[in-house]
Amino acid sequence: MNPFLFMEYKSKTKKKKEALSLQVLGNRLVELPEEQINDIDLPVEIYDAVKFAKTIKQRGALRRQMQHIGTLMRKIDPASVQEALLNIEQGNYKKAAEFKAMEKLRDELIAGKNMLIDKILKKCPDAGRQQLTQFIRNARKEKENNKPPKAFRTLFSYLIKIKAGRSDL
Repeated sequence: MNPFLFMEYKSKTKKKKEALSLQVLGNRLVELPEEQINDIDLPVEIYDAVKFAKTIKQRGALRRQMQHIGTLMRKIDPASVQEALLNIEQGNYKKAAEFKAMEKLRDELIAGKNMLIDKILKKCPDAGRQQLTQFIRNARKEKENNKPPKAFRTLFSYLIKIKAGRSDL
């Protein structure tokens, strides 16, 4: 039986598109911070090529290194790398969404929604009512007197600290 009968035919255009997509995947790896690259399970030669690409300053040399990374990526299954990158990106979106939710909570507390204080205290009994209301009161005074947002930031950091102890705030 001829083994070539069951091989999938790929046009030159399709091969080029696949190579380019792997090169783009390698580019996404190069753009990541060092800590996040370390979390991804990469073969040593790709890891070294990505680290080296981060040190290159010249455009032409960087372009050639990115092509080299794309070539190296063809030797592995890119699905695991794509999944790791997706998890990292979703994690960043999740952090940003949590940050915005905490900002909204802080702004609502300063705006006068005092019922939220009871809600926070129910979910986080470790939070002190007196301290929380004091931070809110100071932030309101700052806002009224157009002063720098020191208490505003203090309230936010206190809410973050409370949130760290409780996940459903």
